[in-house]
Amino acid sequence: MTPEHEKILVMDGDVSSRGTLEEVLRGAGYDVSTTEVCHEGLELTRNRKVDLFLLDSGLPGVICGDVLAELKGASLTEGTRVIVLETGGAQERARALDLGADDVVSRPWDSIEMLSRVRHQLRAKKVHDELRERTLIAEQGQELSRTAFHALAVTEKMKRDAYTIGRGLKIGVAALLVMAGVMGVIYLRFSRRVNTEARRTSAMIARLNLGLMRQEDLIAQAHKASAAIARAAAESAQADKERIAKQSQPLHQQHRARPGEEGGTSRDQGAETETARLRPSPSEASVAQQIIHSYADSVCLIHAVVAFRDKATRQRLRYVGLNPDGGPMIDDQGNPELSLEGLGPDVLVHSFGTGFLVGARGQILTNHHVAEPWWDNDDLSSVTSQGLEPVMEKMEAYFPGSPRTFALSTERISPDADLALVHAELGDLKRVALIIDASRTGSIGGEPVVLMGYPTGIDAVLARANDSTVREIAATSHGDLNQVVTELAKRNLIHPVITQGHLGDVLQDKIIYDAQTTSGGSGGPLFNPQGRVIGINYAIIRGFGGSNFGIPSRFALALISR
Repeated sequence: MTPEHEKILVMDGDVSSRGTLEEVLRGAGYDVSTTEVCHEGLELTRNRKVDLFLLDSGLPGVICGDVLAELKGASLTEGTRVIVLETGGAQERARALDLGADDVVSRPWDSIEMLSRVRHQLRAKKVHDELRERTLIAEQGQELSRTAFHALAVTEKMKRDAYTIGRGLKIGVAALLVMAGVMGVIYLRFSRRVNTEARRTSAMIARLNLGLMRQEDLIAQAHKASAAIARAAAESAQADKERIAKQSQPLHQQHRARPGEEGGTSRDQGAETETARLRPSPSEASVAQQIIHSYADSVCLIHAVVAFRDKATRQRLRYVGLNPDGGPMIDDQGNPELSLEGLGPDVLVHSFGTGFLVGARGQILTNHHVAEPWWDNDDLSSVTSQGLEPVMEKMEAYFPGSPRTFALSTERISPDADLALVHAELGDLKRVALIIDASRTGSIGGEPVVLMGYPTGIDAVLARANDSTVREIAATSHGDLNQVVTELAKRNLIHPVITQGHLGDVLQDKIIYDAQTTSGGSGGPLFNPQGRVIGINYAIIRGFGGSNFGIPSRFALALISR
């Protein structure tokens, strides 16, 4: 009995032949579909399962080999049988079989023979399908067997390990507890170290000039600077008096040893002579006045503002917040609270130095550590060791007699000395460029020298202003150092401090002199009696005013002429 579900697709271009085949096959109980167009037959194949194809090799537009390849290669027709209806002779039948046909029937065909061939192909398909299904079941069973074997092996291994797992768990738990303890100790030590370093950084920044000052602090600082200047002047006068007395003592003894002379008169004359010798001569005083008159307006105050940012995230270091009085919030150690995620303003470190004009195009000579305040700076190096890097927020110059602010940019840094060449667009500001003297005769030991600069930065400038002016500046600026400097310039209060002294020694890499100065005076010019710059002030020894150091001018010439 032929199963009714077996489907046959007839692809025949002959209408009469196609009708006869459909009638014979339907009469035998098969589900039959017919078409005379190749692509319609292929579309029917994709839409429904077909057990047998009857393919007319003479169908218009059909290349028998291509159709057979598609029917035999498609996954939807896997195992489907194909009988080719051939009108040619033995050669064409053989070709159809070579191309993949399961059987070939020559026209005109006999109905009984056709049904016999159809049944034979369908039986062969059934055997093929059953074999394929059994093979698939066998493969699945083999895979299940492998899975079961693997599961059994794992189970056996688990059984073998069951005897030691308890001990392993105990050892593992103990190891975890020990590791947790070690990690806890490391964390505590690391946390303490980080907190210590953070507090150290905050303390260091607190010692620096931050630019966040209350008005009363600014006034107190000005008073303190004024008192310090007065005290320094008194101490200097006392030191001069003691030095004169000490150097005059041999002369007093010499006069006392001479009999028959009017001792009192001689001692008075000797003291007066010695005092006159130690005081600056009228010619030295006039030289200093001439230098001040000619060049003081070319010596500028340099104001640099440095911020900090994280090297990895580029986030700025900020104050956690501000108090109602405008000051930063502080921790229990009295240091400002800082954070990369703070809500307060950026942490800014203000530094001051001196520079002087050396070129008509606005070239200004100063120290390397003035142009880059973090260079060779132990305090700021402790900040950079915490993963922060300094950023020059701005660098500006203020010239005497001008209320304007001049932005500075660094042109060159000397590789041989603590020198830098910076540049400012001066516009219509007229200032005389200072003359550099690097000759051997320009610096002679014992000669008088004049030093200009801004020692102690704006503190000395504020100290020279009267109390009411300081209070006005404090109220106007609200303690912001940027505004303080701007207000000082507007009031024409920025002028260099001038001190006199003598050259103590002239060495290959430095010159030593006793003209008074301090921090902030870095980068100031040192003049010889001819009004030429023979050195650039760069270092002092605190507590010993006789040893201030300058960089010889030959290093400056090498930097400027590049």
